[in-house]
Amino acid sequence: MIQNLYTKNVSTNTLLKALTEAGLGSRRKMADAIKNGRVNVNGTIAENFRQPVNVNTDRILLDGKPLKLKAEQVIYLMLNKPEGLLCTTSDERGRNTILGILPENYRHLRLYPVGRLDMDSTGLLILTNDGSLTYQLTHPRFEHEKEYLVQIEGRLQPQEKQKLERGVKLEEGITAPALVKEVRNPPSYNYSITIHEGKKRQIRRMFAHLGYRVIALKRIRMGSLILGKLEEGKTRQLTVREVKALLSD
Repeated sequence: MIQNLYTKNVSTNTLLKALTEAGLGSRRKMADAIKNGRVNVNGTIAENFRQPVNVNTDRILLDGKPLKLKAEQVIYLMLNKPEGLLCTTSDERGRNTILGILPENYRHLRLYPVGRLDMDSTGLLILTNDGSLTYQLTHPRFEHEKEYLVQIEGRLQPQEKQKLERGVKLEEGITAPALVKEVRNPPSYNYSITIHEGKKRQIRRMFAHLGYRVIALKRIRMGSLILGKLEEGKTRQLTVREVKALLSD
């Protein structure tokens, strides 16, 4: 049985916020849908992201299909992602996704991952239907920290560690300062790195820039939320305190 820890009581909202909070997609995707004329409110194509809507009374369509915008429940899940799964709820090529390992009672709730872990990476992943939380945790301007354990062959030279911490040049530009520490526990990993960006495969590319191949990569923290002892492949709901702490980080 799913415990409903959160309730959305506000019926009037801006159109963009209503769409994202309903778990229909990321803020960027919903903004693009409005911009491209795919959203209709009470018979008129929407043009303003900030258009006020009442999720209880207004008739809102996306691509011609009526939407039920007010989520019955707001869910926040932590998943310890195993290797070999895509961080998406569906895949056109039929590859295995994180949806396949969620408990059955969560699979119909339109939960979306907050940020990404590539197929070969493991560890902490948040899934939610709360678009506002997703936006705050993933938008670069909020600078939420993400900490990873890394396994590489060999050992970084002091100057190489300093390069990672100062920033290395990738195709998109120089990465923001990072914190790099040598670790021995657990023994399969030899470094931890903390960043607040989310470029595609960023950590693997940062180490590759120095000539190192990342053998294993595991996210263990997002902001104040720590993976802890949650077993690989398992999920648990976040507590109210944990969600409030994430929003205040």
